[in-house]
Amino acid sequence: MTSVAVIAHSGKVLGAGLGRLRDVLTEQGVTDPIWLEVPKSRKMPARVREAMKAGADLIFIWGGDGSVQRCIDAIVGSPVTLAILPAGTANLLANNLGIPIDLDQAVEVGLHGSNRTIDVGKMNGEHFAVMAGIGLDALMIRDADAGLKDRFGRAAYLWSGARHIFATPVSTKVRIDGHTWFDDKASCVLVANVGSIGGGITAFDRATPDDGKLDVAVLTADGAWQWLRTLTRATVGHAEKSPLVQMTQAVRIKIETSKRLPYELDGGARPKTDTIRATVVPHAVTVRVPSSASRSTSPR
Repeated sequence: MTSVAVIAHSGKVLGAGLGRLRDVLTEQGVTDPIWLEVPKSRKMPARVREAMKAGADLIFIWGGDGSVQRCIDAIVGSPVTLAILPAGTANLLANNLGIPIDLDQAVEVGLHGSNRTIDVGKMNGEHFAVMAGIGLDALMIRDADAGLKDRFGRAAYLWSGARHIFATPVSTKVRIDGHTWFDDKASCVLVANVGSIGGGITAFDRATPDDGKLDVAVLTADGAWQWLRTLTRATVGHAEKSPLVQMTQAVRIKIETSKRLPYELDGGARPKTDTIRATVVPHAVTVRVPSSASRSTSPR
């Protein structure tokens, strides 16, 4: 018999809120779930381990991509199944997996959907499921983190990104599976596990979260005009056709920059570094998805 846990970021909102979640679960026959709330996503891993120790094998995560990332980092290699309740700002993993941004429907998927086993990336010791990077994207996320997302939602990223489009590209070396692939100035390096970055933009056409690879993009845009060209190309599709973007796929990646820069994992800012090491972890986590969206099933 399935034992259900709910781990909720209490500062995030989806539909009518956590009270409604309790009601929906009760209506579905889940009357006494393990219920744990946290005020910050960084406190989630401890609660995940607590829920697993208590016997949970289906864990609902209420939060955004940052909350989901923290939980995935704690469950990689475990037999539990993750059900996402997308209560964040962007909810990129939920969007890429077809999970509806609707409380009642997301619960239905979590309880009665199919299992999909996905890869994750591991960067500098932490696992991520969506995307990570160093350079402009991390600067944008770092500056949007300071309460702006809660006040302005996605617009916070636009505001913080605009502050950094004139940042000077830095000397960057990228090694792909042990071989030097890029050695020049870059404004941003992205490592992705999924293709869509929201807003109808598919930045990585070949990326799927269960192909055993990570997708890598180096952006060399410098200044507002070149960034506009790059984003326009990404919006209409085939970002790799831009002369300001180089893309490949990899199992292992090493990124070195000539100065220390912040990096990010699934929308969460991390401290400055000049060296990034990343690798794919195949078939790492089982996530409950809509049956029609399931590419592979693995009820562990």
